[in-house]
Amino acid sequence: MVDNLLSATGANLYNPNMTYGEDKNVMGKDDFLKLMIEQLKNQDPMDPLDGSEYAAQLAQFTSLEQLTNLNDSMSASIEANYLLTQSINNTMTATLIGNEAKVGGNDFVYTGQDNVQIGYDLPATASSIEVNIYNEAGALVKTYENSPTEPGEHKLSWDFTDSNGTKLPVGNYRFEVNAKSNTGEDMTLTTYKFGTIDGIKFTEQGALMMIGGASYMPSDILELINPNLQGGK
Repeated sequence: MVDNLLSATGANLYNPNMTYGEDKNVMGKDDFLKLMIEQLKNQDPMDPLDGSEYAAQLAQFTSLEQLTNLNDSMSASIEANYLLTQSINNTMTATLIGNEAKVGGNDFVYTGQDNVQIGYDLPATASSIEVNIYNEAGALVKTYENSPTEPGEHKLSWDFTDSNGTKLPVGNYRFEVNAKSNTGEDMTLTTYKFGTIDGIKFTEQGALMMIGGASYMPSDILELINPNLQGGK
């Protein structure tokens, strides 16, 4: 029987996706069918194969073949759905160009723009606020004192000059907000920056939003602000 042939060849379980030559220890569907044919050709005329057992083997092969085709069809369908979803997401993301975005974090990139807007969110009234800006080497380049201490969101605009008013070179920068409570304890707060979505970059990982010379995933965006809806404010 086919089982005996499989044992004689030392082959492992049948794998419908394999073809002989890829792994000699794994039977592919073509090898499985060839063995069945060879078995018929070389059967003993005095002791022919049991028809019912042969039919069972053939049914097993047919079933496995159908499952393989079904798996291939489902894989193709899943891939098509993924590409369609990605295409829709890319199209929708492109409509966000021109909107102002609020992005979480405290780092940003200076590429020659006039200024950058940074912000923080206070959970309660602070006794003092100090905003420090550092270059990529970790050196302090700018300090803002006496910033707003009321609870809520606050924005600051930095023109990329140091404490002496000298324009700084392009590069990576970050800011820290040191807040003290009325009892003198350090306060925990949220920091972010603002910028206009200048473009969209399409990558294998998905669409990236270009803001202020840096790229961000849609999940990095905390809030979108349509400038066309701010005229009445």
